[in-house]
Amino acid sequence: MMLTRYTDYGLRALMLLASDPDRVQPAISLSKQLNVSRHHLAKILQDLVAGGYLVSVRGVAGGVQLANPPEQIRLGEVVRYLARDHALVECFHKNGGNCSLRQICQLRRALGEAQEAFIVSLNDHSIADISVLMAAERGALSG
Repeated sequence: MMLTRYTDYGLRALMLLASDPDRVQPAISLSKQLNVSRHHLAKILQDLVAGGYLVSVRGVAGGVQLANPPEQIRLGEVVRYLARDHALVECFHKNGGNCSLRQICQLRRALGEAQEAFIVSLNDHSIADISVLMAAERGALSG
């Protein structure tokens, strides 16, 4: 399985926000930490707000923060949500794609099972799980 940059940046933004879940962080600050275009990250953050993973706070001290405790945000759910418009293979497109082998191919079933197993495995982990590792690595680097 391969994650898109969109999904990768979404997960990384959630990790950063989970490191201080009570703090509202501006998109510009997150984009600098992730070394990602502010406009690109803003799209991803808006999507995460729409999905219920983040809340948006307007105003001078505005930005985003986690909508739920990091322990409740499952990686598989986030990946499934962020990757919903990105088909793994042609026949996974919502309209069925343009595969000439669709009527006889067994690849769709096998890949579908593998994709679901990937999501199930990721759901064994929360944003808190990966953020704790990130915080420990920061401590090791600075200490």
